[in-house]
Parts: sequence; C-alpha cells; structure tokens
Amino acid sequence: MTSNLTQHRDFLVEIGTEELPPRALQKLMNAFSNGIAAGLAQAGLEHGTMHPYATPRRLAVHITALAASQPDRPIERRGPALNAAFDDQGLPTKATQGFARSCGIDVEQLEKLETDKGSWLVFRSTQVGCATAALLPAIIEQALAGLPIPKRMRWSSSRVEFVRPVHWVVLLFGDDVIDAEILGVRAGRETRGHRFHHPAAMYLAEPAAYAPLLETEGRVMPDFAARREAIRAQVIEAAVSFGGNAVIDDALLDEVTSLVEWPVTLIGQFEKRFLAVPQEALISTMKGNQKYFHVVDGNGKLMPCFITVSNIESRDPDKVREGNERVIRPRFSDAAFFWEQDCKQPLLSRLEKLKSVVFEEKLGTLYDKTMRIKHLTHTIIEMLGDTPFFKSAKEHAERAAKLCKCDLLTSMVSEFPELQGIMGRYYTERDGENWQTAQAIEEHYLPRHAGDALPQSIPGQIVAIADRLDTLIGIFAIRQEPSGDKDPYALRRAALGTLRIIIESKPKLDLDLYQLLITAMANLPHTLQKDNAAQQVFDFMMERLRGYYHEQGIRPDVFEAVLANRPTRPADFDRRIHAVKMFRALPEAESLAAANKRIRNILRQAKDTIPDTVDEGLFKEPIEHNLYKQIQHLRREVLSTDETAGTYQNSMSKLATLRETVAAFFDKVMVMADDAALRANRLALLKQLGDLMNHVADISRLATI
Repeated sequence: MTSNLTQHRDFLVEIGTEELPPRALQKLMNAFSNGIAAGLAQAGLEHGTMHPYATPRRLAVHITALAASQPDRPIERRGPALNAAFDDQGLPTKATQGFARSCGIDVEQLEKLETDKGSWLVFRSTQVGCATAALLPAIIEQALAGLPIPKRMRWSSSRVEFVRPVHWVVLLFGDDVIDAEILGVRAGRETRGHRFHHPAAMYLAEPAAYAPLLETEGRVMPDFAARREAIRAQVIEAAVSFGGNAVIDDALLDEVTSLVEWPVTLIGQFEKRFLAVPQEALISTMKGNQKYFHVVDGNGKLMPCFITVSNIESRDPDKVREGNERVIRPRFSDAAFFWEQDCKQPLLSRLEKLKSVVFEEKLGTLYDKTMRIKHLTHTIIEMLGDTPFFKSAKEHAERAAKLCKCDLLTSMVSEFPELQGIMGRYYTERDGENWQTAQAIEEHYLPRHAGDALPQSIPGQIVAIADRLDTLIGIFAIRQEPSGDKDPYALRRAALGTLRIIIESKPKLDLDLYQLLITAMANLPHTLQKDNAAQQVFDFMMERLRGYYHEQGIRPDVFEAVLANRPTRPADFDRRIHAVKMFRALPEAESLAAANKRIRNILRQAKDTIPDTVDEGLFKEPIEHNLYKQIQHLRREVLSTDETAGTYQNSMSKLATLRETVAAFFDKVMVMADDAALRANRLALLKQLGDLMNHVADISRLATI
C-alpha cells in the first residue's frame, strides 16, 4: 500500500471529568492511549508520537503528525472467467452484464486479468481514503468503551455511562475543532485548569499548546510521569530538610500522583511518645489512611514526622500542616491504645481463643489449623535430619508454629490486618520468647506477594512451608481448588511461595514434597473425602514449577525431561533441571537424545520378556562388550556421585562420552536377532543403557537442538 498523503496535523483529545479513581488512573490512561492507537492502526492512519496525559480530573492524548486522511486504496474485483463471459456471438452473458452493473460501469470498461490459471474479467478502481476528522469520533468512542472500568455510572438524566461524570471534551485536529458529541458532551477547544487555582475555561489554539498552557496558566501538571517525579523530588527534599531519609513506596507514590494536579509538599510532626508503638503500625496508618510518606534516620528508625502532598498551594501552609497533624494524632493514639491493651496479656494466652474463630467450615477453626501446622512442622524437622544446622532450629520452629496465628486475635491486627506476623514478632519478643521464635512468626507469612523476600531463618522457612501446605491440601480436599481466574484462597501464590522457599533457600531444603502432602492430608478431619488430594496438589504445584522455570528461561523440553522422572523433592528437581540444561548445550546431546528415543521405541515394541541381567557369554560382537563395560563403569560413578552429593551435572557430562559407542552399537548390531536368547540379551543391554541415560531425566523428551 502506498500513501498519497501530503498533509499531517497534530491531534488532541481530552475528557474532563469529576475526580477519577486514583488507583485506576494509570491503567485508564494507558488503556485510553492504547485503544486510540489500535483504532488508528485499524483505520490505516499514519501518525507520529503519542503522549498520554492523566490527572485526577482528565484523560488526554496528544498525537503528533496524524495523517489528514486515509491513503487511497486500489480495488480489484474479479468477475466471470473470460471463456464464459461472452456467448458465441461475442455478446456479454447475463453474468457479465450483472457484474458490470454491480461495479457501476459498462461491460466495455472492464479489464482483462491474465494468470497462470486462466483469464478473467476484472474491475479496477481506487477507493479514496476517508478524512481523518470524520473517523476520529468513532475511534475515540471505541477506545473509551474499551477502558477497564468494572462498574460504570450514570449522572443527571443522561443515559451515558462512564467511570465518572464528564464535564468537558476537547477534540482538536490541527487548529480545527472536530464537531462531535462524546459521552453526551459536545466537543470544543476549551480545557479547564486547577479546580481552585484556575477553575475558568482556557482557550486552546492548537494541540501543542495543551501541556504548556495547563502548567503555566492552569496550575496543572498533566504529564503523569513528570508529576510523579516532581513529587518524588519534593518528598526527598523535605525529608532531607528534617535530617532524615524519605521512604518512598512506589505504589503509594503512584496513588498520590493520581490524587493531585498541582503537588505541594509539606512536612508535619507528631509527638515522640508515639515512637514507643511498633513503627510498622504507625507507618501503616500513615500510608494506608492518610497517604503520607514516612521518614527514617540513618539507622532505619522512624522519625517523628511525616510528609504530605497537598493539591493546593495555600497562602497559609502552616494551617494546612497543622490540619494534617491534628488528623494523624487520634489515629496514632488509637494505635498506642491497641498496643498497650494487647501487651497486658501474653500472646500464648490467645491460643485457646483460636478455637472460637473458624478458618473454614469444613476444615475447622484457627486452633485446628494451628495444630496441623505444628504437626507438619515436626514432620519437616524430622525430614531435614539431625544435622547441627537444622537441629538447632527444631525448638524455635515448633514454638513458632504453636504461636504463629495468635496475633490474629490482637486489637492491633484487627485494626491493621496487614500487620499479621509483624505484630506477632513484637508481642513474642515482649513476652521474653527467643528472638528466633519471634522472627519465624513474622517470616512464616513470606513471601506475601510475587517478588517478595523469602524467610531467611530456618524456623521461618519450616513454619512457612507447613502453613502453606496445610492450606493447599485442605482447600483441595474440600473441592475449592482454583478455577480459571478465580483463586479466592490464593493457592497459586501459596504453591509458588512454597516451591521458592524450598529451592531458593540456602542451603536448599531437601524435602520430599509428596510425602509432606501425604502427611498434611492425614492431618485433615476424617470426615473429608480426600482420596487423591495429595496427588492433585502435587500436580498443581508442578504446574506452578513449570511457570517458575519458564520465567528463568528454562526451555519447556528441559522441564518435561525432568518431570518425566517424577522427582518428588523440589531441591532435587532443581539440580536435575540445571544438569539437563548444561547437557543440552553439549554437542553430543542431540545424537544421544535421538538414540534414547530409538531405545525407548525398541523396548516398547519388543514382545519378549526382557531379563534383568545381561549375560556377557552371549555377546557376539566386540562393540557389545565395549558398550557393556562402559555402562557398568558409568553406573558405578553416576550412582555413587548422585547418592552422596546429589549433583547431576558431572553425571550428565560423563553420559556424553557414550555417544560414539552407542552410535557404533546401532551401526553394527542387530538387536532384534532371530535367536531368542541373543535378542533378549541385547534387549537387556539396551534396557540398562536406557536406565543409565534416563537416570537424571528422560533425555528422549529433549527437542531437536
């Protein structure tokens, strides 16, 4: 397709609204821009850069060098075949006449099309491209309809639906207004500035004037990314002025950016007495309730101040500061009260009270779950063995398992659920428990989300695994496993978190996952029908493991090769994965994988009973002796290495030395010989070879390299 365009113009669309939902603003901005881009591409309209804008009161997109119209498009319609287009007298047939009429021309104006498959009448013309201005309203409407808005609203008597009421619309193509109605509002060229600093309408001469006009006259920073960085810089500067360091959470920064059009940073203070309260509680209320940034000293300790971002440049900033200080004080007072009340009784005293809190109707109370976690923790400790490294963690892990859910009944966690585990650590330390027990109580909730840190202590890792496996087996046993996008118990996250802890912890935790699931299943109430729950959960976790390795760049065939051997210890699975990955890169890998497939096919098709042992006295060819000796030698080395060290890379490297011998064997030996004894012996030899080759993984699953 060639373009005959000679004219391009800038384009601006702005949708002015009531305050948009802050947590959705970025998503709405990107979806609006992407929707317009898709519409332009579908219409075949060329354009330059696209710059999306978003503030609490507007969504906008500025597009440079947008083509003034679609390119003209050649049209070719094939008609009747030439040998059937005219009768014996050379007159056009009815089919030919009808085709010409449908094209709006006479038969004489039709052209001929010659191809290798024959000749046809053809109609050729040029479709003139539509004017862009006529296409844009529909493109905008389609982009708005595709925005990710869970629930749209109506306002006034209008039947129009959108995320928030719409007050103005700008549609500028070059210096012309596109005459259209968008979301029930007639488009124009007037935008609005800041709600308080410049509420009056502002005239836009052209799209390029949009951002500069808003920022200089309207007191609005329309560029989301620029506004975000301005807030970051202001917050950092404010913290430095107080002698501290601002802690800037990206999610909070995004939300604050979505709440203001003209950011003005202020720093407030609170009484030092509140610092006696665990700092996480103070930080939680500052971030969650007030959208404040907190400040820490050089040691990471909370300082008695906060940073707020206002949406107005006040003539009396001290009044704004004092107002924020008044708001935060009662919230901190509540947190201090909760802390003092909770500390009046030891954490252990809440264990019995867990019997009154239902975890899940069929799975019992939180007390029941705690006892299951405690039992599974003991099983994990036994499975890890009595090495000094793990033995020292036993007491602290079992104590943490007993106490790990008790903080759910504290006033502080009831008010701030996100502090579960964290407050458990504080209360445990206050009760004089060992610090490792306290640390494990906090860590057993890790990782809380994708990419989160893992538990660092052995007791924390053990209790975290026990808690997640109990949840997984329990929810599967009551038939509430994830379905499609629905995962109300976050089982996918629990499965992946468990696997990450086992594999990524140092040292790796050499745990038999399937056996742990069997134990966890036995701990469940006897009333449940739980026949195959352990196998279901194991398979579910293997699917999560597939995704885990995919993100690390491990090829699918490498994963399938290891999975075929069904290793049940994730740490062992991981060692096999990296050994096969290394083997796959060797030059011998492809031929050995092909040979392995050949062996597998021969053994599968053989009707003979294959002996367990090989009789050297039946060998007829020297290559049989050579292959057998090499197999026996490698079996001793491979089995010895794997059993003692659990490493497979050395084994896979040695396996590569078989390539020439295996190739020579298949070249010189007829496995399916007529002699039954000879045939059975050679099949036994191949079986030993196949078992050796597949000791780490089923290398026949490896794709052609």
